[in-house]
Amino acid sequence: MGIGQALFRQNRGPLDPIAVPGTPGTVVVVRESSRARRLSLRISRLDGRVTLSMPRGLPRREAEAFVAERADWIRKHVAGVPADIRPLPGGTILFEGRERPITAVKRRGVALSEAGIDVPDSRVETTPARLQAFLKHAARDRLVSASERHAAKVGREIGRITLRDTRSRWGSCSHEGNLMYSWRLIMAPPEVLDYVAAHEVAHLVHMDHSTAFWDQCAALYPDHKRARAWLRDAGGTLHRYRFRD
Repeated sequence: MGIGQALFRQNRGPLDPIAVPGTPGTVVVVRESSRARRLSLRISRLDGRVTLSMPRGLPRREAEAFVAERADWIRKHVAGVPADIRPLPGGTILFEGRERPITAVKRRGVALSEAGIDVPDSRVETTPARLQAFLKHAARDRLVSASERHAAKVGREIGRITLRDTRSRWGSCSHEGNLMYSWRLIMAPPEVLDYVAAHEVAHLVHMDHSTAFWDQCAALYPDHKRARAWLRDAGGTLHRYRFRD
């Protein structure tokens, strides 16, 4: 089980995209689903991706006409999606809930300092990739520690812990006891990261979101509603950082 931000399920993968008239480069991803009863558009708050859900078997020309009719609406909402952030010296990056200045200094690796985050002053173009590696390493340390601490409280063993750059969930727990987390949680406040670890460890006891599960989650992390609210309201900001071209 996992913490979903906005899960979209479909029976088949994406079909050929539909271009938005009058907006070069803007396309709509088309997903056909037997569950869909009508045409509907969704724009991701994370990256501005536009997705059209359509009933299975509906003629494509109807989907294209639907997109054309709503081209102005699509353009307006895509324009309102915050731009990506490319973390480079002179800019800032979130780390444990705080904006940290990125400073290029004479050193070999990335390090947290009193002033912010120091990066090597050589080959500045590699700074985003180096920062990503630094964040992943820090995330693993924090998440492994938090997971083991919570697992000890419930008397359960953890399987494998993996980190991914997921967009639909912050964490998950398998029936085998394997935990998966988004490494971007290291950019959130420490208490939010701790809550996600508690949430997934609680699934070691209850593989659902029943009342018993939430009681277990509250026992591990009493202030879970505040942390969940932070992820709902500000979690999208963590996905604005772009570390690879």
